[in-house]
Amino acid sequence: MSFFKKLRDKLFRSSDRIGEGLEALVADTAQHPATETSPEAAPSPAKPGLIGRILGRTGTDEPRRLLDDAMLESLEEVLIQADMGVATATRVTANIAEGRFGRRISTSELREALATEIARIMTPVARPMPLYPQKPQVVLVVGVNGSGKTTTIGKLASQFKAAGKTVVIAAGDTFRAAAVEQLQIWGARAGVPVLSAPEGSDPASLAFEALTKAQADGADLLMIDTAGRLQNRADLMEELAKIVRVLRKIDPTAPHNTLLVLDATTGQNALSQVEVFSKIADVTGLVMTKLDGTAKGGVLVALADRFGLPIHAIGVGEQIDDLAPFDPDDFARALVGSDAPI
Repeated sequence: MSFFKKLRDKLFRSSDRIGEGLEALVADTAQHPATETSPEAAPSPAKPGLIGRILGRTGTDEPRRLLDDAMLESLEEVLIQADMGVATATRVTANIAEGRFGRRISTSELREALATEIARIMTPVARPMPLYPQKPQVVLVVGVNGSGKTTTIGKLASQFKAAGKTVVIAAGDTFRAAAVEQLQIWGARAGVPVLSAPEGSDPASLAFEALTKAQADGADLLMIDTAGRLQNRADLMEELAKIVRVLRKIDPTAPHNTLLVLDATTGQNALSQVEVFSKIADVTGLVMTKLDGTAKGGVLVALADRFGLPIHAIGVGEQIDDLAPFDPDDFARALVGSDAPI
């Protein structure tokens, strides 16, 4: 199964709560006075995604509706429900209206226009994590509790190892034994060493020791896990800042990448997480996990529109191949439930 098909099939699997409200909106759209049916319209082969289901039904009787102020207002509400945020939803809706306002538009045409606009926003931020000649390249992985940091580190380490890089993992979440055990399982699976310290140890000290060893061993990459931090806990955020300060005592340019792992199910709260972590740890890129567990994948569009930070990868499950480089066209098509190329 291609990652796009997996993404499309899983992206809004748990969207029942929103979907019920969308059924009513679609029915209202079908009964709108400015709506007409086009019998000759070709059936859409795509399985509708969340936004696709809102925009209209698929089938041989594809509706057409006048793109007027009322329709644009409904579309904006749809995008906000998908967690795109008010500012981004307003901008996307205005761009779709340009050149189409006052015309009758079919569901498939609107879906295509929306996918194109989303891809336009996402394309500049779709960049893989850069690799530098610096050895070791220090990758600090941060995020709140339960965001998927540990699993993401394991998957990335496995992928880098498969690409011929020598990787060392530092289990910097010294407060949670399960996190260390999970990393050790991934390390054994990938053939990557995992450095750990006794439970309750100072994570900054472990980071210092890990960088010293990685330098001595000539490793290509050092990936440092950190404890899940709530962005409103000043003490934990200060501890993260301490890790960065300690790393820079050895290498003033470290960390070379700071990846913020975001849980898609947190919705708009992801925006505040990016703000806070960027101030503390100079976030250089994002990884979005658990897109299979939410009906609100539009938050990724809001993040791209507001911050412009690189999105390196997205995850839709627990398997090794469920983390893949971020592809803006595939994401846009999956978000609107379309198979058509952009």
